[in-house]
Amino acid sequence: MAQFINKREDVVTEAIDGVLALSGGALTRLDGYPHIRVVKRSDWDKSRVAIVSGGGSGHEPAHVGFVGKGMLTAAVCGDVFASPGVDAVLAGILAVTGPAGCLLVVKNYTGDRLNFGLAAERARAYGLNVSMVIVGDDIALPDLPQARGVAGTLFVHKIAGALAEQGADLDTVTAAARRVIAGTRSIGMSLDTCRVPGSPKEDRIPEGKAELGLGIHGEAGVEQIDFAGARASVATMVERLAAVMAEGPHVALINNLGGTSVLEMSVLAHDLLGSAVGAKITHAIGPAPLMTSLDMQGFSISVFPADAAELELLKAPVPIPAWPGVCDVRPVAVAALPDGLTPIMPIPSNHAATRAFLIGCCDVLVAAEQDLNALDAKSGDGDTGSTLAGAARALINAVDRLPLSDHTQLLRAIGQELSQTMGGSSGVLLAIFFAAAGDGASSGLPIREALRAGLARMQEIGGARIGDRTMVDALAPALDALGQGIAAAAAAREGANFTATLTRANAGRAAYINARQLEGHIDPGAEAVARLFQHLARYPGIAG
Repeated sequence: MAQFINKREDVVTEAIDGVLALSGGALTRLDGYPHIRVVKRSDWDKSRVAIVSGGGSGHEPAHVGFVGKGMLTAAVCGDVFASPGVDAVLAGILAVTGPAGCLLVVKNYTGDRLNFGLAAERARAYGLNVSMVIVGDDIALPDLPQARGVAGTLFVHKIAGALAEQGADLDTVTAAARRVIAGTRSIGMSLDTCRVPGSPKEDRIPEGKAELGLGIHGEAGVEQIDFAGARASVATMVERLAAVMAEGPHVALINNLGGTSVLEMSVLAHDLLGSAVGAKITHAIGPAPLMTSLDMQGFSISVFPADAAELELLKAPVPIPAWPGVCDVRPVAVAALPDGLTPIMPIPSNHAATRAFLIGCCDVLVAAEQDLNALDAKSGDGDTGSTLAGAARALINAVDRLPLSDHTQLLRAIGQELSQTMGGSSGVLLAIFFAAAGDGASSGLPIREALRAGLARMQEIGGARIGDRTMVDALAPALDALGQGIAAAAAAREGANFTATLTRANAGRAAYINARQLEGHIDPGAEAVARLFQHLARYPGIAG
């Protein structure tokens, strides 16, 4: 798959210059491209302890994204997933270190330890006061002689940076960093590996599997497990974390490894707070991309038992856009619905035949979910099946609350349920359809005429007509034939198939799609109607 890069050898330098150009003058780089890639604070005057970190690129916003007042003084950047050389690290140290000294924050990888370590020795030979801490927060591979450094490094950057900004001396800053390292634990999981610019992608993780404990360079984790959704994934990680977490309150850092959507990350945060360690998490950082692995579709969780003083350092504001800040974890606040929107609950009643018919209709939609999504992917956003199946599941759950023995009230109740549980244009149109059909039935119309009245109201508001390539193409002829045995099912199928011959849609989301994408594909809403009327044909009493 293509990537938005130019030349592989230029990707890091071009990315750095892009960040610098948009930093508002807050960041400066040293001369020396491409071998020396050091970004530092533009306002730095060497009067306080300098905090220097870095490593391979590909983890953005780390490390350049955290250079600024209250965090890093400078970041030293290597090639993608490769440590910077000794000269680059030494250049960074010399550029920012004054009489107060410098702390190097290094993730526990051999290349980083060696290059930063030798650079520190050479800087000391220049007479500079340099100390170094090694972060090894990853707990995924307990048998490793030394744990890898991953996203928990950000706790060190923030606390050490805040102390240095306050004027603490090097010994104090170093000791604080070591305390943070000793208490921080991290673990990650991914559904896929990352793509290194200019290199073929490694397809190591099969479909339906997730890998626990990947490194931030795509290194293999501890095991591949069956993927069973967000909650199960978080529970698996929490089981490992719980075994090594200290007592008392913790701050959780919820890190996007680069390719996970914001929606997914919010679900993962929800599941973490509801997990076995949720009660221990009193504060959180993120969810956000903080230390990524290019475009890896995964996430990591880091926990740290911050005391009151450390929590204040974490909360200290910084003018760094990539840093999301620390938030208190609080119960979900729920406000009452505005007056007039509280649903009026119908009086429930039972009717065995109606119950069986309604649940059968819902089962049809649930069974068709993937087929309808596939059809919708040809002409929309691929979610029609899931939308209809979600509404069907909601109706099944609500069936004991419905007035099944009163079809007039049942139609209205279905419309109300759909208006609350079914999103998108389909939800509101079907809610209008059933509400209007209920109104028609209450005025004495027979069921077929009441349903046709519902269709007329839906068309009036939605604007769709036969030939516009919507569910109306199947629904209108089916309602005309309702009560004629299997004729209604046949009419619905013919109408649905008709939509595959239409190369233009005049209503619905497909109206925004190029005609070539529509040709030969049945409209998913019309297909759903056809399948429902096929089911309806099995209930001649209701159909009549």
